[in-house]
Amino acid sequence: MCVIQKILTPSSNNMKNLSYLCNHQTKRHEKTRIHHQHLNVWERNYRDCGAKIRRFMEVTKQFLEKVFSTKRMDRYFALYPDNEARAICHYECNMMLAESLYVSLSVLEVTLRNALCRELETMTGREDWYAFFPSTPGLRSLNRYITEAGQHITARHEQITPSKIVAELTLGFWVSLLNTEYERTLWQALRRASPYMPRRERQRRNVSAPLNTFRRLRNRIFHNESICWNLVRVEEIHAEMLKVIGWMNRDLPEWVEAQERFTAVCAEIRRRMDWE
Repeated sequence: MCVIQKILTPSSNNMKNLSYLCNHQTKRHEKTRIHHQHLNVWERNYRDCGAKIRRFMEVTKQFLEKVFSTKRMDRYFALYPDNEARAICHYECNMMLAESLYVSLSVLEVTLRNALCRELETMTGREDWYAFFPSTPGLRSLNRYITEAGQHITARHEQITPSKIVAELTLGFWVSLLNTEYERTLWQALRRASPYMPRRERQRRNVSAPLNTFRRLRNRIFHNESICWNLVRVEEIHAEMLKVIGWMNRDLPEWVEAQERFTAVCAEIRRRMDWE
């Protein structure tokens, strides 16, 4: 029997494979359809929720200034001096946008932490890789982060372990490991934390620069600062964040997009603010 006949023979294993592929493709399309349905439902619920809040509670300039301070709200009301409602809407959109970035930012932080930690363990051959900081020229300044993490753990009356130290370290610490000052001591090992980064781009500054951008955005969000002034730029940063996550784990970006509502929120903000 020729090869083509074998492939087309119903009794062959190829029919099973074909059936599997068809079922897999159907499930994939169904998953995508359900995801879009969830986004549409979420958008409707978000609008309904906002309408209910406005019905039961009058949000005014005085109210927001009392809660969030006049200085924090000045930027919004100065932009719309004759339209208080639009200024309030803009501030609400800022909070919506900040919330929508939580998934991508948190996944980035945990993925980066685990990837760098893995390479540091490999480099030093020990689980408590941070123990070699004090005795290594050029890395002693990093020990202050470890000391501070240990103090926080001790203050909770917990035993200090490598896993607890790692969990306690801030995003600022992990990003700082890729700064210029550690290029000669750490980059050779830490570049392996991004195995899916294109080889032609695999330079320290190409990793450090976007990570510092993400860190600054995260800090603004967690300090309730304004981020909703250039939506296109925020969308660019979000896209870059997914790309960097993909450098560390190529399967994660698609999963993150399925969990988050960033795209739907941006569309809703444009609708509310009447932005093109």
